[in-house]
Amino acid sequence: MKTVKIKSKFVPHWLGYTPEEVEKMIVNKYQRGLTKSQIGLALRDQYGIPSIKDLTKKNVGRILRERELKEELPEDLVALYRKSVKLHMHLDKEKKDKSSKRSLVVLENRIKRLINYYKGRKNLPKTYEYSLENARLVVKL
Repeated sequence: MKTVKIKSKFVPHWLGYTPEEVEKMIVNKYQRGLTKSQIGLALRDQYGIPSIKDLTKKNVGRILRERELKEELPEDLVALYRKSVKLHMHLDKEKKDKSSKRSLVVLENRIKRLINYYKGRKNLPKTYEYSLENARLVVKL
């Protein structure tokens, strides 16, 4: 059976927020240190806004770019850095864990591919390179 993805393209009549108010909420939450995905979840769960894009005609990233608020590193890259640092810490204790060594190789290749993708989109400088020291500085574990 084929599943059909349904996406709403309307703003509910009961929603009492204007697009300008929602944009101010997004900027406020970003300045408090929330990531883009955490902002979306907070607006959905706390304020009952089902879709930011349907209401404002822009996504969270575009709203932040328009206000010139940009992340140093993309959110998904930071998550992979965190995973890499934790895996290195594990391998420092468990030197013979071969499956974790392989997982680390796969993870680091995924990080490098993602960095190349972001370099192509000009979200990262051309000279940016992955290293464990950089990852530890970003994650701060």
